[in-house]
Amino acid sequence: MTTTASEIIGKLMEELRSVAKTETILGKEFVVGDFTLIPVSRISLGFGAGGGQGTENKKAGEGGGGGGGVVVTPIAFVIIKGGEISFQAIRKGGAFDALFEQLPEMVEKILAKGQENKVKSEDEAG
Repeated sequence: MTTTASEIIGKLMEELRSVAKTETILGKEFVVGDFTLIPVSRISLGFGAGGGQGTENKKAGEGGGGGGGVVVTPIAFVIIKGGEISFQAIRKGGAFDALFEQLPEMVEKILAKGQENKVKSEDEAG
């Protein structure tokens, strides 16, 4: 069975494309109070492939190989409330640790702002 470098690269690209799709970059939305949050991630792809064949002493040989990798890094949230949309970046470094460190603080701020707006509306009404 002969596998060329272009066939290996083609298969790698097909597999990497299945990972690097819109649903990976824009994550599944979730709701916190009146807010809808959509996680945003950066995707980095890398791959390589090679193949060759040779003869020595009337014995033929051939080989090929390839590999690839994907890194998904959370970088921000799209925040939706009513008709307003905002973008909240996760602090530089973008590691999963930063996401989990910042998420509770963001949720608290969102809930506090929602409560503040509710009290303000009640005061204006009456």
